[in-house]
Amino acid sequence: MNKNKIICCVSTGVLTLIMLFSVFNYLFNHQAIVGAFESLGYPTYLIYPLAIAKLLGLAAVLSRVSVLLKNLAYAGFFFNTLLAFLAHIMAGDGGFIWAGLAIIAVITFFFFERKTFEIT
Repeated sequence: MNKNKIICCVSTGVLTLIMLFSVFNYLFNHQAIVGAFESLGYPTYLIYPLAIAKLLGLAAVLSRVSVLLKNLAYAGFFFNTLLAFLAHIMAGDGGFIWAGLAIIAVITFFFFERKTFEIT
């Protein structure tokens, strides 16, 4: 296994774990997430649609069915994690570390997948 493939697999695992952890909390730890969304200034009606969008995005990225869907999922993950990072910075609650790790995973996965599988 070459270096690019290892980096791609690790970033895929990190991104997948962060997104699945997020979805799990959105669905099964709803009251805590409602409090977190309110403290960050986001409307709570976004919780369930965001959980569904994250699951669909993971399916699009991991299945490699459509390049367009995969690129839309990358964009969605990037903007979601960027906005989460900025919201946590503004709230000063320390949650920006996980969001920052997710941003790094999204960017790394995006570029190293292209190098590894020669996607244009």
